[in-house]
Amino acid sequence: MITSELPVLQDSSNESGATDAVALSMSIGEIEDPEVKGKKKRGRPGKQAPTANKKPRKAPAEKAAGVARGRGKANGVAQHNGGGGDPVTLFEVVKLGKSAMQSVVDEWIESYKQDRDLALLDLINFFIQCSGCKGTVRIEMFRNMQNAEIIRKMTEEFDEDSGDYPLTMPGPLWKKFRYNFCEFISVLIRQCQYSIIYDEYMMDTVISLLTGLSDSQVRAFRHTSTLAAMKLMTALVNVALNLSIHQDNTQRQYEAERNKIAGKRANDKLELLLQKRKELQENQDEIENMMNSIFKGIFVHRYRDAIAEIRAICIEEIGVWMKMYSDAFLNDSYLKYVGWTLHDRQGEVRLKCLKALQNLYTNRELFPKLELFTNRFKDRIVSMTLDKEYDVAVEAIRLVTLILQGSEDALSNEDCENVYHLVYSAHRPVAVAAGEFLHRKLFSRHDPQAEEALAKRRGRSSPNGNLIRMLVLFFLESELHEHAAYLVDSLWESSQELLKDWECMTELLTEEPVQGEEVLSDRQENALIELMVCTIRQAAEAHPPVGRGTGKRVLTAKERKTQIDDKNKLTEHFIMTLPMLLSKYQVDSEKVANLLQIPQFFDLDVYSAGRMEKHLDALLKQIRLVVEKHIEMDVLEACSKTYSILCSEEYTIMNRVDIARSQLIDEMTDRFTHSVEGLLQEAEEADDDDIYNVLSTLKRLTAFHNAHDLTRWDLFGNCYRLLKAGIEQGSMPEQIAVQALQCSHYSVLWQLVKVTEGSPSKDDLVALRRVVKSFLAVCQQCLSNVNTPVKEQAFMLLCDLLMIFSHQLVSGGREALQPLVFNPDGTLQNELLTFVLDHVFIDQDDESQSIEGDEEDEANKIEALHKRRNLLAAFCKLIIFDIVDMSAAADIFKHYMKYYNDYGDIIKETLSKTRQTDKILCAKTLILSLQQLFNELLQDQGPNLDRTSSHVSGIKELARRFALTFGLDQIKTREAVATLHKDGIEFAFKYQNPRGPEFPPINLAFLEVLSEFSSKLIRQDKKTVHSYLEKFMSESMSERREDVWLPLISYRNSLLTGGDEDHMSVTSGSSSKAGSVRSKKGRPPAHKKRIEESSVEGSWMLRNDTLQTPGALQAPQLTSTVLRENRPAEHMPDPDSEPGSENDFVHNPQMQMSWLGQQKMEEVNRKDRTGLNYIKARSNQGVRQTVRGLMEDDAEPIFEDVMMSSRGQLEDMNEEFEDTMVIDLPPSRNRRERAELRPDFFDSAAMIEDESGFSMPMF
Repeated sequence: MITSELPVLQDSSNESGATDAVALSMSIGEIEDPEVKGKKKRGRPGKQAPTANKKPRKAPAEKAAGVARGRGKANGVAQHNGGGGDPVTLFEVVKLGKSAMQSVVDEWIESYKQDRDLALLDLINFFIQCSGCKGTVRIEMFRNMQNAEIIRKMTEEFDEDSGDYPLTMPGPLWKKFRYNFCEFISVLIRQCQYSIIYDEYMMDTVISLLTGLSDSQVRAFRHTSTLAAMKLMTALVNVALNLSIHQDNTQRQYEAERNKIAGKRANDKLELLLQKRKELQENQDEIENMMNSIFKGIFVHRYRDAIAEIRAICIEEIGVWMKMYSDAFLNDSYLKYVGWTLHDRQGEVRLKCLKALQNLYTNRELFPKLELFTNRFKDRIVSMTLDKEYDVAVEAIRLVTLILQGSEDALSNEDCENVYHLVYSAHRPVAVAAGEFLHRKLFSRHDPQAEEALAKRRGRSSPNGNLIRMLVLFFLESELHEHAAYLVDSLWESSQELLKDWECMTELLTEEPVQGEEVLSDRQENALIELMVCTIRQAAEAHPPVGRGTGKRVLTAKERKTQIDDKNKLTEHFIMTLPMLLSKYQVDSEKVANLLQIPQFFDLDVYSAGRMEKHLDALLKQIRLVVEKHIEMDVLEACSKTYSILCSEEYTIMNRVDIARSQLIDEMTDRFTHSVEGLLQEAEEADDDDIYNVLSTLKRLTAFHNAHDLTRWDLFGNCYRLLKAGIEQGSMPEQIAVQALQCSHYSVLWQLVKVTEGSPSKDDLVALRRVVKSFLAVCQQCLSNVNTPVKEQAFMLLCDLLMIFSHQLVSGGREALQPLVFNPDGTLQNELLTFVLDHVFIDQDDESQSIEGDEEDEANKIEALHKRRNLLAAFCKLIIFDIVDMSAAADIFKHYMKYYNDYGDIIKETLSKTRQTDKILCAKTLILSLQQLFNELLQDQGPNLDRTSSHVSGIKELARRFALTFGLDQIKTREAVATLHKDGIEFAFKYQNPRGPEFPPINLAFLEVLSEFSSKLIRQDKKTVHSYLEKFMSESMSERREDVWLPLISYRNSLLTGGDEDHMSVTSGSSSKAGSVRSKKGRPPAHKKRIEESSVEGSWMLRNDTLQTPGALQAPQLTSTVLRENRPAEHMPDPDSEPGSENDFVHNPQMQMSWLGQQKMEEVNRKDRTGLNYIKARSNQGVRQTVRGLMEDDAEPIFEDVMMSSRGQLEDMNEEFEDTMVIDLPPSRNRRERAELRPDFFDSAAMIEDESGFSMPMF
């Protein structure tokens, strides 16, 4: 019962020993002030109005005439003391957070009692400084200027160069500051809630300031003030809630006192309660006015602010208000703002909406107030379960689950189905949330006791039978049977009791249905077994399936204990029941293949510890029967893997299992040997039974050879005999040939394992080399087999063996294995390439026709494409690891555009890896692929090409794509691009026109393709390449302007762009036009560059005799798509050409220097001979000034070729950046050494060091 004294905390502003009588008074100052005349000053209920410490509001004239008061302050701004340096401003105190927030607020309240203006000035500056503003509000500004003028002044002093301010700064200090900032506002209102907030001065000032700041154009002001206002509003809502509670209590006390009989009724107490109720109502009205001011002046505008963080703050806080004071705020007038914001474009804001709603739907008592909102926005919430932001989708699913818990009828079947399928999502949090929803909807038991009683009456040990049946039906109806592991993982956290009920599952599979139960269909049994195996795997491994999560995490002690307990439980159960399940379903391959996965999750020590060897014998017996009854590879591989696990040396049961396995292998080997002898003797007269006997036994042995070392049974000999007989006679069934190849491959690998694990003798190495050589020869011969499966198998095995027995075999200190290294000869490389071209780069229609005209469905097409991608990837690996010559990649690269959708990623990765291996050789391969396409076009259309045709445009587009892969770092790819142009020029002028020199060379049109790479040349290199081009041109060529000479004209123009500008800039002493336009921002000073790289030119020249550039690539011979040319002898290169020719470049080690270096040497000699070195005539100072002016233009790479003016160019830009990131080599010692030798050709110092003149090329 409330007495005259309120049972609340004493306000800091109240004097000790004050009486509890309610007294309402007005100060003299307020009566005299016309602005506040007629307004009451309210103190705490039951509290006398303060006299000494309470300052009345001043009239404007009095306020303007006042002087600053307070010690340690100048103009009302707190100063640091000189000695201690302790923080004295509110901002510093709150930022450091060393003092308890209540003591900080109490100190401010004391200062407010002393001088309201100075205390409020401190609070105003606190908000200004929390916004990151360096300005300070002075006492004169506070008294004489309006809020808008103060804010405008602070905006002018705001440092806008940095976008950071306290609320957005990173680091733990500023994260703590945000918390302290919010706590300060909350504690301030809590401590002032009994008197100060009703003085019509502090709150009016603060709310007015925050409203003005929240409307500022400065983001920092807007963000900080909105956060402050929302936290202020939350604190006021709490005050209003307390006032409402006190009002209700006072009203009840009043009613109780008034209902007493007249003799016992205390009239003075009734008057006191009436006075208290009136005072509380007035306070409530004033608080409501404050909240309305904040809501209408700040929230309504800022909940749709342009900044997502500000919108998120508003939505988060309105959710707090609705939960805290639901009677006032939980209505449609406020809920609509949350509903509208569910459509926000930023996931952060949508997330806050959902979390705010979750807090409301968690309380079942609030559901009636949310009914209209649910009906209006339910569709939007359900659609957000598919949100592109996974965090938002997870919270949306949780909210839908809460709605389902509150009302079963709120969601329709369609709404539920939209959530059901998310259990198969690859994103685990989404799937787990959907699993919780599914559990609540379908798999939660509504009446556990009744269901247990029903199960006992039916003779079942578990009441989960119906739920497991429902799980099976759900899995089948979802039609995603290959995703059983995902379904189990989604339900694992919410339905573990159901999913671990293996006794109930085996009961449903092994026992007959009782009365009232339906019989499981064959399809349902398959689904139940698959789900059961997935639950076993999940329990034993304790981590999500592949494709979910980022990998195996470290288990906690509790999770580890649960895993061990689950593994023991499932082992003890399935040790006894698995043989029965195998016996029942031994003829069903799909069921058996799934059931045979269970032993790999056993704790095998249980067999010996529990003396359960008889169950082990039963299991081995059933596995043996399965092997004898099935020839499906998935079943046989499951049996082989089970034997392998049971034969682990760490378990005592190994000997017993090994004996059973050896007996099985002995029988199968004897059967295989006899059947092979019979098949080879009968040859073409062999019937289907003979073929079946060989094939079935060979399949079993191949499956076991994959996981077991069967070399002591010498299966390679019989397989080799079968393959040789098939090659010689040409009548071996393709399935036998495929299995014989695979079994022989396993035999070779197991022999290699024996050799590498021990210390092999020379005889062992020779014997293994003989085996490998003979098997490689057989595989090579099988490439010409008429059966496509045999060819594909032989090709894959060849690629694998060449990878295994390559030069990498001797790495890691295994030099003794050198005799086993095999390098494919040219013939084998060409056959492999031919196979790829004939079986990979084919149209889907061609493939469909090749399969006897059968129409393939979509699944078969995808499977065929997957197989072709594997074939291409196997061959590309040989190129990447330098096992097959890189020139073979030319035939791969030229299909990049045509087959981009099918193999674009593989070809792109191959290009990236080969460029990392050797940039120059890769560039030669690219130009070779374009040359091959050009030759094919010439062969089809003749010498008179239509340069506007789609075929020519296709080659140009491919060249453009190749150019993009060089990236933006022109210095890094400088030599490679220059070499590419050299080979392209030589190809263009390789064959003269038979009609005479006045006609263009046959390949001249190729220069139009080559011009796509001109943008990748730096300016100095353009001059070098142009000089090299002029060597092939006669005087008449440069004067021709006919259409047939347009490729030469356009290519020359692409080289002269930028190249002549360098020359003109030097001779005239002025910068180039392009350079003058580019921004100079961020360039290092020229003198700094000269100091760093003054000797670069010399190091470049020294590098020429150490770094060898591979010569021109030759196209692989005898491929199916490379052009076979029969050129006249007079057009072929002369083998006895003069020194410096291409032959010398390729074969003479002394000539294998950088081509750019060669051109530099030739240019230097030519300049010396002609005496054009005019630089010496200039003074050193003049030269340096000229060069410095020139290099200001050349100080950064040129980006003209990648400027974005259209969507297509934007996509090219993205591809270029992507390729640059992929292709860039990781840091290594060799790369650092090469980088030290590479000069910066945008550096003036590198040019000054050469005295031969600026008109010469810079290298």
